[in-house]
Amino acid sequence: MTLGRLATLPRIMLAPNGARRSKTDHPALPVTIAEIVEAARTSHAAGAGALHAHVRDMTGAHVLDAGLYGELIAEMARVVPAMPVQITTEAAGRYAPPAQRALLDRLRPEGVSVALAEMLSDGDTTAARRFYHGLAAAGVAVQHILYRPNEVQALAAEIARGTIPRTGLQCLIVLGRHSAGLVSDPADLAEFVTALAGLPEPADWAACAFGPTETACLAAAFAAGGKARVGFENSLWNADGSLARDNAERVAEIAALPGSGCKLAIRHRLRAGEVGNGENPTQVGHTPHSAG
Repeated sequence: MTLGRLATLPRIMLAPNGARRSKTDHPALPVTIAEIVEAARTSHAAGAGALHAHVRDMTGAHVLDAGLYGELIAEMARVVPAMPVQITTEAAGRYAPPAQRALLDRLRPEGVSVALAEMLSDGDTTAARRFYHGLAAAGVAVQHILYRPNEVQALAAEIARGTIPRTGLQCLIVLGRHSAGLVSDPADLAEFVTALAGLPEPADWAACAFGPTETACLAAAFAAGGKARVGFENSLWNADGSLARDNAERVAEIAALPGSGCKLAIRHRLRAGEVGNGENPTQVGHTPHSAG
């Protein structure tokens, strides 16, 4: 097993679109492969170290399509070669675990995010074990998506059963997924951090958050020793409540936080107009969103 560039999570990972939002929500939300790559390029300049990618079909719908992911990864290698790609297995109400696992039978990316609750929802722990251990053997970094603190405990239990490898643990803490109005609270992080301490091996972890409190939540993650995933998948707003111009503007704000690990020169590029090229929309959509 030889893990690639995502063996360690970047301090900041870009999540530019997610499975549900569209240009109705924000005209700068990237949908096509070309748009996703351009968002990655400008966000990389702003401080993002990797791309968390969702691809869409011709109608704009979320798809788990190995061919489209292959095209995206190839284009990223051409345009932003320093930025590795993490794909998603998010169900988004469309896919069951066999289809989610099948995607990784056809494609071996550098990294993949997998919601623990989704992958175990069919009760087929034999298939899940084969899936997780196969990815580990292939050197694919798996980031476990965890929506509640008790899912961290469930992860520990599956590691103890041998379903999931105990080494190379990566987690994404999703703050506020089950809150009223999908608004995250930095105070909710503490219970997750306590639960992470109960894992059999230390985990490399990041947080993501919803709504205008995203920046405060990610600042709390940095302060607690974690990392950040940021972008229009989860929030369209800056800390002051203003609508972000584009994904790069969201990345730049997070890169300016203490603990981001970004150089001071990069932190101030937004002010100089060197980061982002979208326009401020006049309306904000309210499409339901998640983290996958």
